[in-house]
Amino acid sequence: MRIAIVSSSAVRVPPEGYGGTERVLHYLTEGLVHEGHEVTLFATGDSQTHAELRALYPRPVWPLDHLAEIDHVGWALAEIAHDGGFDVMHLNHAAALAVARSVPVPVTYTMHHARDDATSRFYGHYPFVHFVAISERQRAREDVLPRMWTVHHGLDPADFPFVAEPEPAVVFIGRFAPVKAPHLAIDAAQLAGVPIRLAGNPHADEGEPYHTHEVVPRLSLPGVTWIGEVGGAAKNELLGRGVATLFPASWEEPFGLVMVESMLCGTPVIAFPRGAAREVIDEGVTGFLVRDVEEMAAAIPRARAIDRVRCRARASARFSAARMVRAYLRTYRAAVADGPGLGCSSRGGRRVTSFRAGAP
Repeated sequence: MRIAIVSSSAVRVPPEGYGGTERVLHYLTEGLVHEGHEVTLFATGDSQTHAELRALYPRPVWPLDHLAEIDHVGWALAEIAHDGGFDVMHLNHAAALAVARSVPVPVTYTMHHARDDATSRFYGHYPFVHFVAISERQRAREDVLPRMWTVHHGLDPADFPFVAEPEPAVVFIGRFAPVKAPHLAIDAAQLAGVPIRLAGNPHADEGEPYHTHEVVPRLSLPGVTWIGEVGGAAKNELLGRGVATLFPASWEEPFGLVMVESMLCGTPVIAFPRGAAREVIDEGVTGFLVRDVEEMAAAIPRARAIDRVRCRARASARFSAARMVRAYLRTYRAAVADGPGLGCSSRGGRRVTSFRAGAP
């Protein structure tokens, strides 16, 4: 197949630090190329890929600039329409859908975000699109759409070195934002009496008062180390060295890629049962689900007893890039079979159907 994948203007592919969506798109793109498909990646000019790379912006526009993103996706879809040879286009930003109706190419679209009413209503205007949820929990919370799949994220296990003997510390990696709740990870580590290493930074648009009042005072507590943002080999080394990764998400996390990254290093995850955590974690094999900070602290000693070889093996079987590539190919072929949505109306009387593509 000839496939167009439209990434973001804000983060390169693959990302050097922050950027879960772009990391997943990297593995998807490379996997599709490996399978012999002709892939064009629309991303920033400093992206690294074996696909054909096309770029409007030579470097990422960060912090995220919504006007730059609209400019990027509008340009990308104009390129796709002008080219005329693509079998399917894979979009990853809602702004791209506004242009997709005028491009005579079948569409797969991945929802990388938590649900909100306005965006769900917006999606309803595009019945010709094959929507992809990244977890069953995300899919269950979304309004019924005519064509909807679930595809869990996938990574290449070979990129995550296994660590058999961790250090006696726990890890937190993520944005320093209320929804990620790093302050609760610190509290759990303090209750358990173990050191914690935190990697990440606050984002200006997600509550500077939270960082100032909840996180900063805790960073001076004994055993607390703030590393800042990490990526690549440094991130994997940090995950692998932990006895457990703490994931106290306080929102409906659509997936939680860091959980899989941790498990592939052999490090179990201790998480609140919010969002996709119930789907990602195999209780007692790749981690534990806990209800609050006290239970999270109590689970840290139990994490030492988890078989790290088995943890990695289970994560590799369930969340490999190869499995993800196969699942996305099914969505692409279904989109091609339906044809492009040029001129489609949301008031069409099409039968509602539902799909799942998560299994190998």
